[in-house]
Amino acid sequence: MNNLFKITLASKYFIVQSENSESFLNTNLKTILVFFIIVIFISLALLRNLFFQSTYLLKTFGELSVDPEIAFKNNKPTFLEFYAEWCEVCKDMAPKISNLKDQYEKEINFVFLNVDNQKWNNYIRKFDVNGIPQVNLFDGKGKLISTFIGKQEEMKIRESINQLERERESNEEIFNGEFSLIKENKNQGVTPRSHG
Repeated sequence: MNNLFKITLASKYFIVQSENSESFLNTNLKTILVFFIIVIFISLALLRNLFFQSTYLLKTFGELSVDPEIAFKNNKPTFLEFYAEWCEVCKDMAPKISNLKDQYEKEINFVFLNVDNQKWNNYIRKFDVNGIPQVNLFDGKGKLISTFIGKQEEMKIRESINQLERERESNEEIFNGEFSLIKENKNQGVTPRSHG
């Protein structure tokens, strides 16, 4: 009977140990699973910011823009960009423009006008905006110095900004075939023309 008792005790111990091991494994598995889920969510959040950074920049440009009426009257050079949030070339240019804005915003007015906003129709017509992004650079007297249409190298725009203080007689137009046509807005009655 003593052997039977020892076998019974040993089997109960083995069952309890087995249940504890399974419980321990389940707890570890759950912890690992929760950890991986957290890592996946954090990764998605970071990647989302990376993928949508350009769209975010375009929105903030419009929200933080100097009013064009003020820009043309305060005797500072003006950087005027026409853009749209749907424009892939505008999104591609946004980080470059953000770099320029960060560097020059104390000396230069930065004005960003969304072509989809009817409020800016008079500026779209006045500056003959047909493709976007379109960047117009003005000296401190409001004289148009350079026009950039389409995708541009940051360095090329930077060089033009650095020359804004110099007196220049003619308007320079720098055109790149990679741009977005302004979408026709039936409410505005404005039909875009192609630079091609």
